[in-house]
Formats: sequence, structure tokens, C-alpha cells
Amino acid sequence: MKKLRITLIQSTLLWEDPEGNRMLMDELLRPIRKGSTDVIVLPEMFNSGFTMNATRVAETMQGSTVSWMKVTAAMKRAVVCGSLVIKEKNRFFNRFVWAQPDGQILYYDKRHLFRMAGEHSTYSAGKRRTIIEYKGWRICPQICYDLRFPVWSRNRNDYDLLLYVANWPERRRSAWMKLLPARAIENQCYVVAVNRVGTDGKNIVYAGDSVAYDMWGEPLTDIKPYKGSVVTVSLDAKPLQTSRQSFPVGLDADAFSLRG
Repeated sequence: MKKLRITLIQSTLLWEDPEGNRMLMDELLRPIRKGSTDVIVLPEMFNSGFTMNATRVAETMQGSTVSWMKVTAAMKRAVVCGSLVIKEKNRFFNRFVWAQPDGQILYYDKRHLFRMAGEHSTYSAGKRRTIIEYKGWRICPQICYDLRFPVWSRNRNDYDLLLYVANWPERRRSAWMKLLPARAIENQCYVVAVNRVGTDGKNIVYAGDSVAYDMWGEPLTDIKPYKGSVVTVSLDAKPLQTSRQSFPVGLDADAFSLRG
């Protein structure tokens, strides 16, 4: 496994404005040289903000935003990923989309819907966990509220990196900053998490706090809160493999199955 270069895009978002947000992302990604990174990570609902107005912003997998992701991935020679509202068979999903430079598209539908904002009444919950294999790395994408449910993200020796995209509000940032390193430690994996900044259309404030952690829960980035940032971190597989060999905590993990 080679080192995996990941670029975290911590950005403000325009409220319910997909075209405007695509233009905003174009500006943020413009300085990234072709082939200089492997994966570009955008926030949750990066083309709209965290909205329950699904009928206003929803697109299909053949729509403008997924098409933009495919074109941008090819131009930058890097994966472009993040979540957006997708309509499929008269249902709406908060869907993490992974667009590869070769045109391949993979996705994960958010499992845990944030009922305190009515997300469970607007969107359909995903039913399967997704593991993406890319450049020798096994990557498990998760979306925001999923962070609070450790059973769903439990490593079964099937991934090396937990990847979170979020619109996690400032008023609960303490939980964000505690749970992320916990997930890295308990799952003996890297964690990369990208959150937005700014104020959305409901006057909810976001601090960002985007970050990468190693398998010991130690931070690998120093991204300032409340500010837009484009930061690239390089993940090294060797320390991960060494830690799993010298301290094989996974061998003592409890067996379980998920239902429902």
C-alpha cells in the first residue's frame, strides 16, 4: 500500500444553491494541481447545505452535480467525494458519492438520519455499509450523525480508513471532537472527517473542526476552526500495519450481527 494523499475541503456553503456551490467548489479546487492528491473530500450536502427541502435541491445520479464530480475527478486526476440529496424511485437519500478519475461511481446512503432536524421524515435510510477499495486502501464512508453509532462503524478487519463528511453544528462540536479520535482508537484505523463552516439558511453556525487522526487517536492536521481551509494530509499504511501486528486488539473483538 502506498501513501494515500487526502485533501480536506472545509468550506462555507450557499443555502439550497447547487449551481452556486459547484462554482464555489471550482474556485476552492482550482489551486489543486492535477495528480497532486488522491482523494478530495467535500462536506455533507456540499451543494445545498443541510436542508430538509429535498424537492428543491434533489438531483439524480445522472444530474448536474454528479456529472460535475466526474468531470472534476478526471481533471484533477483524483477522487472527488461528498454527499448530496439524490432522488431515486420517488425517494430521497442523503447519499455519499465517490467519483473516481476513471469515471467509476460508488456510493453510500446515510444510515442514521438526524431525527431532531426531521431528516428521518424526509429521507430514506441506507441499509448497507459500503467499503471502497482504492489504491490498496479499504475505505469506509460515513455521514455526520453516523458518528454517534459505533456498532455501525465497527471495524471487522474490513477497512483501513473511516471517512466522515458532515454538517455538524458548532453547539455540539465537543461531541464531534471526542467521538472522532475514539473511532480511530477503537477501530485501529485512520479517521478523516470534513465538516463545513459558516452559517446556514436556518441560522445554524458551523465551526468546521475538520481533522485527520491516526490509529492511536493522535491528530495529523491542524485546521483552524471557523475558517475555510484546503488541507492535504498523507496517510502512511506502514504504521497502521505495524500497530495491528504489535497490538492486535481486533483479535479480541466481540462477534455480532446487525438486524433491521
